[in-house]
Amino acid sequence: MRGHERVDALDVGAYTVPLPAPESDGTLRWDATTVVVVEAHAATTVGLGYSYTSAGAATVVHDQLADAVVGTDVFATGSAWLDMVRSIRNLGRPGVASSAIAAVDVALWDLRCRVLGISLAHGLAPFRAAVPAYGSGGFTSLSDAELSEQLSGWAALGLPAVKMKVGREPERDADRVAVARKAVGDDVALFVDANGAYSRQEALARAREFADHGVTWFEEPVSSDDLEGLRLVRDGAPPGMQVTAGEYGYDLPYFRRMLEAGAVDCLQADVTRCGGITAFRQVGALTAARSLDLSSHTAPHVSAHACCGIPRVRHLEWFADHVRVESLLFDGALQPRDGALHPDPDRPGLGLELKRADASRYRR
Repeated sequence: MRGHERVDALDVGAYTVPLPAPESDGTLRWDATTVVVVEAHAATTVGLGYSYTSAGAATVVHDQLADAVVGTDVFATGSAWLDMVRSIRNLGRPGVASSAIAAVDVALWDLRCRVLGISLAHGLAPFRAAVPAYGSGGFTSLSDAELSEQLSGWAALGLPAVKMKVGREPERDADRVAVARKAVGDDVALFVDANGAYSRQEALARAREFADHGVTWFEEPVSSDDLEGLRLVRDGAPPGMQVTAGEYGYDLPYFRRMLEAGAVDCLQADVTRCGGITAFRQVGALTAARSLDLSSHTAPHVSAHACCGIPRVRHLEWFADHVRVESLLFDGALQPRDGALHPDPDRPGLGLELKRADASRYRR
């Protein structure tokens, strides 16, 4: 272990990776995935962090956050996080600013652990060595044959659960869920995600239909801003079906309000949206205090490390788009084993290295 080094500089870049084909869910269509990558330098050590967000987050990092971080002690991740939050007061915390903070915070945690020569998961005083994962995609843009192929592939990979999108064509949803159940068989848990596409009463009706196919996880049946609606669906859902939301949480009060409303059976949080690992740990403390589990949203590699340090974790999301991006841009990306992601204890930090030559073609 070396002495207390200082953060010398932050480098940031935005990379947009086109999809092989356009995708959609219940409320959105997209044709590319953008990731903002931050590298934090301290002497000869470089920490890496990233966030799935707008390329505008890179501008926030460069123009706003760098001044708050450069010169800080590499071990003072908490105070650096507070300084970043203070620095964006006039920008507003939710959205791009929070995702920018997340990318820097992850880079600082990675840097800290690389200086110590330990994995990031180890540096979080872990509660577990691995995190269960579920396959996620099943986009509404897929044909029934494509849906079957994707979900059955995850089942064959040993993932204990899979998730599909619903809500774009509500009249077709029950039939698509039946296709999914046939593809994965009876031994794999089946989740659905409406991305807030349904009304309250429509969500209740769909919940009953989905229960006929053994669906046990109903994500964002209504807008995550409709806490009363989430609670209504939660109270009226068939036995064995859990209601969940939280992926659009950018600050701690958002998660507190959702929990106080009794809106979810399991809370979700996205480490690349909520403010990074520092904030994700705070969300984990909230759920533990209410005897609820936390499930991480997307960004599987960072989530695997972050979730090891959370007392109550259900699982992480092996999200198709981000799995592809992380494999394209980084060496060392994790792959599922025995239905879980296992951070490598022998690789310092996140264990990732940016593939500069490969990534350069996607740089904005």
